[in-house]
Amino acid sequence: MKNLLTILKKYWGYDRFLAYQKEAMGCVLEGRESVVVLPTGGGKSLCFQAPALVLDGMAVVVSPLISLMKDQVDALIANGIPAGYINSSMTSVERRAVDSRIRDGSLKLLYISPERLVMDSFIEYLKRVKLSFVAIDEAHCISAWGHDFRPEYRKLKTLKEEFPGIAIHAYTATATEPVREDIASELNIGTPEFIVGFFDRPNLIYSVKRVDKRLNQVIEVLERHPGESGIIYCIRRADVDTVCSQLIEKGYNALPYHAGMNTADRTRNQERFIRERTDIIVATIAFGMGIDKSNVRFIVHSGMPKSIEHYQQESGRAGRDGLEAECLLIFSDADLGTWSYILKDQSAEVKDITMKKLYRMYDYCVGLECRHKALVNYFGQEYDSTCENSCDICLENVEVSSDALQIAQKILSNVKRLNEYFGADHNAKVLTGSKDKRLLKLRHDQISTYGLLKDYSYRQVRIWIDQLLGQGCLVKVEEFGTLKIEEAGWQVLRGEIIPKLLEPPKPREAQKKIKRAVAQSWEDVDTKLFERLRSLRIILAEKRHVPAYIIFSDNALRDMARRKPETMDEFLMGYGVGEIKAQTFGEIFTKEIRDYLEEIR
Repeated sequence: MKNLLTILKKYWGYDRFLAYQKEAMGCVLEGRESVVVLPTGGGKSLCFQAPALVLDGMAVVVSPLISLMKDQVDALIANGIPAGYINSSMTSVERRAVDSRIRDGSLKLLYISPERLVMDSFIEYLKRVKLSFVAIDEAHCISAWGHDFRPEYRKLKTLKEEFPGIAIHAYTATATEPVREDIASELNIGTPEFIVGFFDRPNLIYSVKRVDKRLNQVIEVLERHPGESGIIYCIRRADVDTVCSQLIEKGYNALPYHAGMNTADRTRNQERFIRERTDIIVATIAFGMGIDKSNVRFIVHSGMPKSIEHYQQESGRAGRDGLEAECLLIFSDADLGTWSYILKDQSAEVKDITMKKLYRMYDYCVGLECRHKALVNYFGQEYDSTCENSCDICLENVEVSSDALQIAQKILSNVKRLNEYFGADHNAKVLTGSKDKRLLKLRHDQISTYGLLKDYSYRQVRIWIDQLLGQGCLVKVEEFGTLKIEEAGWQVLRGEIIPKLLEPPKPREAQKKIKRAVAQSWEDVDTKLFERLRSLRIILAEKRHVPAYIIFSDNALRDMARRKPETMDEFLMGYGVGEIKAQTFGEIFTKEIRDYLEEIR
């Protein structure tokens, strides 16, 4: 462990372990097989990268995407670590160069795809190499219960037979207990050590809003993060094109990304985002798995994700540097129908799993529980209290309605009067006294509950219906979205229990609090100096043809702009500054800092 701490400081500039890293690295050093689950930004990759430098031989890392391999290897090389990859994008000259380093034993980490690793010819090739261990990254892909099942990962179960005595370690950021057990079973690793970190990402500020002028809701987030990197997720390709065009028309620097684009355009747009030539990517869920960009400051889901696992993974792409980041989820009931249509061709077994996950995602959207607590609890962990200032539920300080029982009874009575045959939108229209043509044609303006909540807006009644759904008083029938009264709802009607309904929140106050939460992390940072260092970082990254965050993370730049190191010794003491980076960039950055200080004196 002392050697590991020395290595962490020398190559990565860190002087301590993050939570669970020490235990995970210990498994690798001692040859005890493991399944490691750490949240995005929790230092998962370091758990196998650092031990690989201590052990004899070369570690093989299974990675699912070429872009992900390249990013991680570029980052390792920038830190002075002998790493490489083999994939289909390489020229024969590049392949021979990597092969030479493998044969002479100078390569410590080799990244390859699961398809290549299980090829008979490649297995025979590796049998002639001294291996230290095998690391399976994005290991949730091996499980049918996982959110990103990839059949080719299943073939990795042969590794135990082909490489007896070589330890297998699996790593992922999102895996419930059934998925973790499935990973171990499918890899044939018997009784591994399960190391599961705390799933919470305290630096992320979560909020969920029902759709209401979707583009305006998106732009509100962009206005809080001018010039910063962010991702906007859409469910459908057509939505990506529409939202991206609308943002460009309004002057935002945005690019699209989805599977309907040709490969060259997708790759170009991803590269422009990674290298900070554009601020915003508007994308389907096809985007993101292959990037390791640390300074994404906001994620907007303009539609509901298809599972909490997907939401955790996609929102987790924000704030990987540990700094604050905002995550807004905009949803509507129509999202359920959209996903049901997209998933219609799945096998019966897989569809059953995905639909259950989809409705758990909907429950999260309409729930009243602290968002951090809800996410952590979903993954089987306890969250003792609330986040206090990092989600909409806690930030808005909404008050419980004193008329909750009467309001709930009116809503439930309306559902009953409509014979539990209509959805939430129609129920809200009846209750607020709408003159909707369909409603009038059905003569629902004649029932006793018509207009019972006319003093409230349609949107507020719709939110209260969501809250009753979230508390199990109502259930939405999956196929048609009609509302049915559950046992808890009948108890409310009888006055036996009182549900929790919230007064309308004050969104402007919540937005002010989000701004304050974001501002706190900039305390004592010279923002003008930060922008100069950020510009310098982009120039250096362009010259080296690597993403800007590989030079230094935003966290490292903020630390420099806070401490203002003028000498190499002071520079080396900074966050995320290892010996190699200090040798490579120290004089350039300290000169920029000295020049800036001279100008303002």
